[in-house]
Amino acid sequence: MTKPSPVPKAPDGDTTAAPEDLRLALRAATLYYLDGLTQAQVADRLGVSRATAGRLVARARTHGLVRIEVTTPPHLRDDLHADIEHALEKRFGLTEAVVVGVRVDDRGPVDNSASFAVLGRAAASLLTRRLRPADTLGFTWGPETIAVAQAIPSGVATCKTIVQLDGSVTTSTYQTGTEYVLGRCAEQLQAQPVRLPTPLYADATTVASMRTDSVISRTLELGSRADVMMFGVGAVSSSTTLFEGSFLDTAMLDTLDELGAVGEIGGRFFREDGTPAHVELESRTMSTPLSEIAACPSTILVAGGASKHRAAHGALCGGYATMLVCDIACAEWLLDRSPTHPHDSGFDPTEMR
Repeated sequence: MTKPSPVPKAPDGDTTAAPEDLRLALRAATLYYLDGLTQAQVADRLGVSRATAGRLVARARTHGLVRIEVTTPPHLRDDLHADIEHALEKRFGLTEAVVVGVRVDDRGPVDNSASFAVLGRAAASLLTRRLRPADTLGFTWGPETIAVAQAIPSGVATCKTIVQLDGSVTTSTYQTGTEYVLGRCAEQLQAQPVRLPTPLYADATTVASMRTDSVISRTLELGSRADVMMFGVGAVSSSTTLFEGSFLDTAMLDTLDELGAVGEIGGRFFREDGTPAHVELESRTMSTPLSEIAACPSTILVAGGASKHRAAHGALCGGYATMLVCDIACAEWLLDRSPTHPHDSGFDPTEMR
């Protein structure tokens, strides 16, 4: 006597469904997934309603009759990193992560945006996909945002306004690239450019006075309400744009290092857990506060180069970025770092307001 075949088990261990009950679900799934029919066509083929066809396909998946596999073609494995991107999104609660296959070499001049060209193209693609015509786009200056501006194509996306989030005036001959980013983005995105005509740092009294100026206060308010913000991060080092541009001196770097600072966004420093690292410097800074960056619904962090790994980690742990564009070396470093999720320390940057 032939022994009967066992009843197929569902993923959850349910064995109550008899084979004859699953036959129609299996047939619907075959038509839908393998033959490429729409649910309406499946319904017509099986003589059921469209709603029933949808339920049959869903039932097939529920009972483990369908397996869906996403694979990367072997010849593209050095360029596509969907698994790593997904891991970064899960680890840091990101809306989206984009990982490029190249490794950014940041050992050259700190203002060399050419080394960020591949990152810039990836970030520009993400930015133009996310921007809406009525949006205000805010940015902080640096080689990363220069690279993004260079890569923004014409006619792909538009926004209403682009606004500078941090002061850039300096007494040195250092070029921050702010004017280029404003001009290029305004042209390519058909946006109205808004400058922040101030230094990044000044004494606290001067900063308080500048904030009462009608033009400056309107710019700061516009920046704080930006719909999308894009920025890079700076490390606590003499090999950074802030030091090269004479915005900071070695004494301040030493102080920041003693306080555990690992990076900055718009000249505002934070520790690796995302908490602010220098209260005194905060009162002397002309830029959008970290709390307002954290409150922005769409923030794009562009990061590459070994010197900025810890800064990128701090920015992610602080919740300052909802989206990340980075090179493969940075992505691997972040995932190998401690399994810290944003705000595990109990720190909420929005409470700094």
